[in-house]
Parts: sequence; C-alpha cells; structure tokens
Amino acid sequence: MNLLFQIWRSSLGKKYIMALSGAGLFLFVVGHLVGNLQFFLEPAAINRYGHFLKSTPELLWPARIGLLTLIALHVLSAIRLSAENKAARPQAYGAGVAPKDASLASRTMLMSGLVIAAFILYHLLHFTVQVPEVNFAGTDFDQLYEPNSGGADVFAMIVCGFSVWYVSLFYLVAVGLLCVHLGHGVAAMFQSLGLRNHTWAPRIAIAARVAAVLIFLGYASIPVSVLLGRGREYARRIQAGVAPDKAGSGIKAVKGVQK
Repeated sequence: MNLLFQIWRSSLGKKYIMALSGAGLFLFVVGHLVGNLQFFLEPAAINRYGHFLKSTPELLWPARIGLLTLIALHVLSAIRLSAENKAARPQAYGAGVAPKDASLASRTMLMSGLVIAAFILYHLLHFTVQVPEVNFAGTDFDQLYEPNSGGADVFAMIVCGFSVWYVSLFYLVAVGLLCVHLGHGVAAMFQSLGLRNHTWAPRIAIAARVAAVLIFLGYASIPVSVLLGRGREYARRIQAGVAPDKAGSGIKAVKGVQK
C-alpha cells in the first residue's frame, strides 16, 4: 500500500498510471467497436452478443468495475498532473501563447477528456441502464424484446436510439473528440513509458492518427447508417410487437411468447 502511495505522489508515477490506464482504455475502445460492428450483420448477431454479455455477470461485472477503475485513474492522474504543472509554472509560456510545437489535441487533452467522461455517463444511462428519459425516442428500451428468444432486442434498441438526430450528432461529436484524444494520447503513452525515440516517434504518431481515424469511422458508421434508414422497418415492427420474418409478414410476439 505504501508503494502505491509513493507511486501516486510522484509525477513520474502518475504519468505511468495515466499511460497504462490509457492503454487499457484504448484496448476497450477497440474491443467495444468490434462488438458493435455486429450491427451490420443480421439482427440476431448483435442480439446474441448482448445476451452473452448480460448472461455472464461473472465476466461482465469485473469488466465494468475494471473499466470504471481505469477511467477514474486516467482522469484523476490527468487532473493532478495538470494541477502540478500549473503550480510549477504559474505563468504560461510566452505570456499565454501556446508553445509552437504543441498541437491543438495536446493543448485540449484535459478538456476533451472531461467531455468524453460526461459522454460515457450519458452513454451508460442511454444504452446500459436504459433510462427512458434520456433516450428522447419515446420508447422504453427495456420493453424491446427479440421475438424468437424473448431476450432484449439490442438491434432495435440501437436503431431507436440513433433515430433521434440530435442524439446521433452528440454521439458523433463525442466520438470525434475521443479519437482526437486517442490520436495524441496513444503517441504520448509510448513517450511516457519510454518506448518512443527520435527514429520511431514520427511513425508512432502517424500510426496513432490512422488508428484514431479508423476507430472514428467504425463508430460513426452505426448512427450514420441508422439515420440513412438501416433497420427502421425492423425496429417499427418490434415496437409494434410484430416479429419480422423472412417473407416480410409478421407474427405477434409478447416478451418472446409467440401467438
């Protein structure tokens, strides 16, 4: 415990904590994207994925607790390091003019991180806790059931959620900020861990930016496709309690009990 306290008290220790927690969060962002991209398969695919997560609490809850711990460590270490830097240098360089080599992403890391943290809270209330008052879709996501299994219909929930244009816009802005954050943060992580030198620095920076762009395109493709019409008819039938079948006709379904 004393060792952990000493690590937290030192600026170098907090840099390591921020870098390692950032690496863990980056891996989560990639893994979460891979799971979400099942939205472009048949509805049953992402519904099975959602059912697997909810039916294995022994895996889900440790993952959630671990994720929240990483977020807390990352945000707290960033805030403390920023405060220490300001305390050590009360007057900004160049009378408030940003250093020449500092990018916009590097100068706004703390602010973008706080915005992203606020978005994560909203995203959890929207799709995980499923609070009806925050989805603005006029639908209780907890009442959307897959006709065949009676389980939660994640596909319909995503379509209903992103059919609200301003929710999708907020999502796109937040994911954009996240990817700007990642584009700089991944490169900075290598530097903090001492894994970046003059030879590899430009390559790492380029790789980080390419990864950030790809992640943005992956996440953005889901709300954009919904706004363009993907899954609208399916979601309407689920909301009406009608199970879509391959022939396009429907059968009544209430919580998975077919009539």
